[in-house]
Formats: sequence, structure tokens, C-alpha cells
Amino acid sequence: MLHTALILLISFLDIEPINEGHVLIVPKQHVNTIEELSDETLMDIMGVAKKIVTALKEIYGNEGYSIMQNGGKFCDFGHVHFHVFPRYDNDGFGWTYGSGEKGVNEEMAERIRIQLKNKL
Repeated sequence: MLHTALILLISFLDIEPINEGHVLIVPKQHVNTIEELSDETLMDIMGVAKKIVTALKEIYGNEGYSIMQNGGKFCDFGHVHFHVFPRYDNDGFGWTYGSGEKGVNEEMAERIRIQLKNKL
């Protein structure tokens, strides 16, 4: 009996790479946000990301990697996708933070915990 697997994802190089080998992982099903992905598709994406990370290390000998997903209005082309790219010391990539105070406290953690509990 012949079994055919459905191909649910596509991967390709980013046209504006952070570092050489910067890959996008994109589900073929059109969704705008991570919340719309099935758990199965999300797990498939992480499985592919793991394989890409391994391949990048073998090819480039990078010291590390980053996996990112920008959601909502910060998704730059209106279709959920994940970035996987090799990282190096002093590669210039970094996080930027806006001005203003940002608190971290027990009350915030409790609000998130309750919200998650209600979703499970």
C-alpha cells in the first residue's frame, strides 16, 4: 500500500537575511497568527526548525542560533512564519527596548498563570 504524506510547510532563504543561512519556515495553510495554527502544525514547524539548526551548524560552524516569530501587526507579510538563523559573537543582531519603566512582579505572573489555567 502506498502512503503519501501531506506537505504542510515550506522553507526558503530570507531575502533580507540577518546572517547567511537565514531560513523562513512557513505553513502552506494561510493563517495570520500563531494562535490560528494547529498544535500539530506548530510541532511540525519546531521539528523542521531543529533540523535546520543542525544543518546550519554543520555548514557554518555557528556558535548559536535564533528562532523568531513576529505576530499580529508585527508580522511583516500577513502570513505566519518563523525565522531560523545562525548566530555568531559580535554579529550585530540584538534586541532593542523602548523607553519607559517595565515592571516584573508577582501580580503580573499570577495574572498570566490564571489566564493560562483558564485556557488549558
